[in-house]
Order: sequence, then C-alpha cells, then structure tokens
Amino acid sequence: MYPDMLNFLPEGHGRNLTPNLDRLAREGTVMTNQYVSSPLCTPSRYSVLTGRYASRARNQGFLRFTQKNDGQTVVQWNTFVTPEDRILPHYLKELGYVTGMVGKNHVIEVKGLEHFADYYADPTDPEVAAKVARNYQRVVQAIRRCGFDYADGIYHNNPDYIGLWKLAVHNMDWITACGLRFIEQNKDRPFFLYFATTVPHAPTEAERSWKADRRITAKGILPEPPRVLPDSESIPERLRKAGLPVDDDRANVLWLDDSLGALLRKLEELDLLDNTVVFFFNDHGQRAKGTLYQGGIHDPSVVWRKGGFAVGGSCAVPVSNVDFLPTILHLVDGPVRDASSGIDGSSFVPALQRRVTRIHDALYFELGYSRAVIKGRWKYLAVRYPARLKNMSLEERRRILERYNRQRILKRMPIVNQDPSKPFSHLSAIPGGGHAESESTGKKPGYYDPDQLYDLQSDPDELHNLAKDPAYEPVLREMQEVLRGFLKRLPGKFEL
Repeated sequence: MYPDMLNFLPEGHGRNLTPNLDRLAREGTVMTNQYVSSPLCTPSRYSVLTGRYASRARNQGFLRFTQKNDGQTVVQWNTFVTPEDRILPHYLKELGYVTGMVGKNHVIEVKGLEHFADYYADPTDPEVAAKVARNYQRVVQAIRRCGFDYADGIYHNNPDYIGLWKLAVHNMDWITACGLRFIEQNKDRPFFLYFATTVPHAPTEAERSWKADRRITAKGILPEPPRVLPDSESIPERLRKAGLPVDDDRANVLWLDDSLGALLRKLEELDLLDNTVVFFFNDHGQRAKGTLYQGGIHDPSVVWRKGGFAVGGSCAVPVSNVDFLPTILHLVDGPVRDASSGIDGSSFVPALQRRVTRIHDALYFELGYSRAVIKGRWKYLAVRYPARLKNMSLEERRRILERYNRQRILKRMPIVNQDPSKPFSHLSAIPGGGHAESESTGKKPGYYDPDQLYDLQSDPDELHNLAKDPAYEPVLREMQEVLRGFLKRLPGKFEL
C-alpha cells in the first residue's frame, strides 16, 4: 500500500474511504517508525512469522543460491518457511491457541506443484480443474505442516502467478468468507488469525480486482459467489457519495476495508472483539520497493485493542517487523525471547506501555545485494555484488533478460528494460532491474555507489550521499562497525 492509500498518514489523509481502518488508527496506536527488515513479499513475511532476519532461512533453494553467489546470502523471493522452522503458530499453540492462515501465502515452501502447459487453459475443463484442486490442496497441506491448524482462502502467490490467466484475479470476498469461518469455528477457543490480503497488489485493473467475478478463486471457480461483503456495484456508489474520485486504487482499498469491517463485526457479534488485539501492517513500503531506501523499509503500522495503549494514538519508537513475534508473545504472556530461540526481534510492548523510548540501539536491513543499518539520525547502506555478477558476460546478461521478458509478455505485463548492458539493481541479477524495483532502480543520485551514508534528519529523501565526504569519514567508519556487528551474527558473508 502506498502512503496515500492510508488516511492515518499525512499523504493519504481524506483521500480514501476506509472507515474500519480509520477506526483502528483512531482507537489504537500508529507505529510511526515501523520498519521492515527486508522490503519484499517473501522475506518480509518470513521475518514476521519467525521473528528472524530472512538470511537465516534454511530452505534448500536459498542455501544453493547462497553457494552460487560465493557464500553471500542474497535475500529475494527465496526465503521460505519449512516444517523445520519454529514459527509464531508453534509458540501460540503451546499456549492453547488455535491458529489459522487466510489469504496470500508467498512464504511457506510448497513442493510438488503441477505446472500448466497452457497459461490460457480453461479452468472449467475437468482435467484443468482437477489439477487446480490438487495444487490448492498441496498448498494447504504445506501450510498445515508448518504449524497452522487451519488454512483456506489461500493464494499461494500473487494472482498472476497461480498458473492460469483466467484465475488470475483477486477475490477478497472468498478470502473474507474463509476468515469468518475460522473465527466462527473457534469462537470458544483462543485463536490467532494470520489474514494476508492480496489487494491492493497488482493486478489492480477493475475487471481483475474489485469488479471481477467473485466466483473465481485460486481453488477454482465456485458454483456461487460468497456473499459476505457489499457487492461490487456499491463500491463506486459509496466513493461518489463520500465525494471521492472513482479509480481502481481507491476501489480496491475500500474493498479491503470492507473485509476488515466484516471481520470486526463478526468479532463484535460473538462478543470477542474486546479481548482481541489487531495488527495492521504492510510487508514493505511501496515508494522504493526492492531497495533499502526509506521508501522501501519505512512503513507505519497500527496496533489496536479495546481501550488503546498507554502510549496513546502514536508511538515514534523505531521498531522492526522482526519484533512482531516477540511482541505478540509478550501480549499473551508467552515466552518472549531466550538465548536458544534464535529470535532476532524484541518485544515493543514496553514502548506501547510508554515505559521506554528505545527498543533497539540500531536497526538492520538486508535485501538482494545490499545491507543497511540505521542508528539515530544516520543511515549506512552498502551494495556488494559477488564475482558471478561482476564477471558476467554480455551474452549471459542477454539470456537472463530475454528469459525474464518472455515471462512478462506471457502474463501480459509491461516490459521494464530491453538493454542487457544496463547495470544490475540492488535486488536482482536482471540487467536494468526487474519490475518490482523498477520505480526506484537508479532513481537516487547515489544508487550505484557501493557505500552510502545519509543524514536522515536533514536529508530524509536520501539525495546526498555523504560517504565520499572526508568530513564524515568518522561517522562512516562507525556505521560500518555497526553493520559488521550484525553481519557477524548472521549466515553468509558480506564484505565491507
């Protein structure tokens, strides 16, 4: 979600119709200095569920990729949770909670999915439908093997990557219906629901999002649409009534808010809301997705409970998404952290209780070929490419780019670059960068500098790299030592 999609942020104030999210922000606490350690779908979700930095992932694909890159961990869409990982549902189940996942997965590793030879095959064809159903069950079973008791309404990835064009649409009604079912089934037990929406991620055009056929799901085509949210025709009507323009972004955000409202109403109907804590957060910032610039890593969140928290409507203490797991455990009186847990995060409950003004001495970030730390007003960002990339031939670069672009064309997605000689982005080994990071690749003046130092107090947009200025050499060295401190505790190598 972009900042202008959130009414509780200055960029979005009054621009959206989101009464339910507005309620959470009004009655709860906005974490104004919320950060994400790896601003990309998969590694961000890995950190939320494990409380660990994504470079600690142990799935075989990630380990092999590390070897391929001379032992340097390269965090991309490759850091998956496996049954060997201890994640939030495991801790909560030990405390008597039933756990559920609904919505977008993109973090639990799923093996054995069947591929579709024809991306444009008919999902109503019996053979195709059977394959869709088998794949769906494999995803559900993988999620359960990793610790969740319940999994339904699941998109294994974003809709465009389900495998079939005619199923590549969003369906918040279906996701919401599955979330409501979980709450109803477990109304007499303590529960934890991980509810991951697919909107407002692409595809955002009306016919594939808020205005799509609500019978179409990642599970196949339903006989009847779920009827748990206002119908699609009401969305533009309500936007106009609120005096807002009708566009796909606002429509999808309203659709998301309708879903949130349905969940809150169900909790109220069952007399459960007063004993529920709600966390609302993004998996990354959108203004610089795929980079460790502020627009990618800084992304305010909301924590809500009946009566609020002592800190009040906002909390400026810097926190990370690795902190969600220990914070949740703290709130339910569970084991927050011990020496053997391997948890990197810390509970920010003391900040919510207004007992502390600092949780971390410094914050750490990792993504692709970059690493960063923030301490006080200073931020240091380093970019290092392994020999494989530095020595790659033009012919190999061309093959990589052409293969990437063929997949984009197949899925009717825009082409970002066709020049194989362009430099790599911070995130991926695609000449010129991939689509995910395209809005930020090369946009900062210091983007291609291997060492970058920014004074976030005077330069929040990171336009002036101070690393080359001799006057700031002591600060640069100090921040490099801060980064080394994190790197020593983490797998893989990263040369400074």
